[in-house]
Amino acid sequence: MAKKKDHKSLRVIMIGAHPDDCELKAGATAALWADQGAAVEFLSLSNGDAGHQEIGGAPLAKRRRAEAERSARILGISSQILSFHDGELTHRLEVRWEVIRAIRNWRADIVITHRPNDYHPDHRYTSQAVLDSAYLVLIPNICADVPPLKVNPVFLYFADSFKKPNPFTPDVIVDATPAMDRKMKSLDTMDSQMYEWLPWVEGRLAELPKSKKGRMKWLHDFWEDHLTRSASEYKELLAERYGAKRAARVIYAESFELCEYGRQPSREEIWKMFPK
Repeated sequence: MAKKKDHKSLRVIMIGAHPDDCELKAGATAALWADQGAAVEFLSLSNGDAGHQEIGGAPLAKRRRAEAERSARILGISSQILSFHDGELTHRLEVRWEVIRAIRNWRADIVITHRPNDYHPDHRYTSQAVLDSAYLVLIPNICADVPPLKVNPVFLYFADSFKKPNPFTPDVIVDATPAMDRKMKSLDTMDSQMYEWLPWVEGRLAELPKSKKGRMKWLHDFWEDHLTRSASEYKELLAERYGAKRAARVIYAESFELCEYGRQPSREEIWKMFPK
């Protein structure tokens, strides 16, 4: 079957703190966009060199870069990882400048990142760097080595479950079910995180099956609540966007909140920008 090209002129950059943040938050949406002709890039501001219980530094950063590249090939997107150290992102100009350059170089129409009240300091500082860049991507004298954008992108947030000081409120939701197999395969390639670090953090490393098939099932079960939360919590929005009949069949969804910075599209426009 030929791929639809509904979004062949659309350019999307998703900016996470670590290699695996964007994949976990929006891997299915990225794959669906890529199927429809959009150019999608996952950018990690840190190199992930602290996220493991046994190895770290340059060897871990190299391993995680290879994982992100394998994952990107499965999703049909581009991947870029910056050199800031994992756990050391702070509110400094060097980070902001790199974000401005990345958004401009990608000529982004849409930028998606963490919300600013996320649990992880790297996530919060990534969010802040993106928000601080939302207007500056238009200013020629800021990062003058890269031409400014002529139109401000639409900025959005990934979904999360944090309630204070304000809860996530979705403006658009995507039926992720058709691309969930690819999302899980992309996560499966990130073995340092999915089968080593994150199970260790949760005290569940001993549960891991030895077989490839068993591990994939375990991975799906491990992330089940995360994968199904949007479809479960935002049924009304699903029905509004897809109609009640299709919405009732949606098992997995990914949702996004419009940021007040950047271009402010109407609901109709933003729904057309996202894969359906």
